[in-house]
Amino acid sequence: MLSLSLAAKHLTAPAVPASVRIAGVEVTLNRSIERLALFGCLLAAFGEIHPFCDHWAQGSTTAKCKRLYGTHRVYRDGVAVGEETTDRSGEPTTTASSRGRRAVALHVATYSAIQSGAAVALTRSFGYRVPARALLAGAAINAGTHAVIDRGALFLWLADQTGQRGYIEHCQAVRLDKDGKPQAEITGPGTAWIELDAALHRIIGVGAAAVITWLATRKRGRR
Repeated sequence: MLSLSLAAKHLTAPAVPASVRIAGVEVTLNRSIERLALFGCLLAAFGEIHPFCDHWAQGSTTAKCKRLYGTHRVYRDGVAVGEETTDRSGEPTTTASSRGRRAVALHVATYSAIQSGAAVALTRSFGYRVPARALLAGAAINAGTHAVIDRGALFLWLADQTGQRGYIEHCQAVRLDKDGKPQAEITGPGTAWIELDAALHRIIGVGAAAVITWLATRKRGRR
């Protein structure tokens, strides 16, 4: 009976060394736990903070202008020259495409700063130091894709390729203009566009978190 009890104990709770050395490198046996914990922390920083970055940190003018395209001139608030209702002579203008690029650059810079700062704050608060190179790689993935998606052209191309254009056109929002008249809007809160947009950003965030985790843990001794 004693031998059976010892055997059962050995099977259910085997004694294992805390770490092993492979090719002269110290490898702890809880590496999977470390990776899962770091990945989960980064995923929270990227996915759960994304709505804050898009809806609180982004100004309404930036949101309005970031998808502007064209060679026609616009004012800083995105109003096209010739469509203004007040005298705006002397105000600087630029092409619509240039204004769109500047708006999305501002949004992505703010988005990246908050997201990366949150990732650093969360990991540091739990006693983990993510290597700068790993964090920058993830930030580059999130920032680059965010800028391209938010400009709109690639987003619509992807929607066409995956059969989602009908969803975008069907699920629009009705808003009141400054005169109180209702008008349809294809982007913004309450639309399929914003749902698909957020879904893309968040799934890319999963990839960015995985890349950072791999880079941060592939060499032991780096914290």
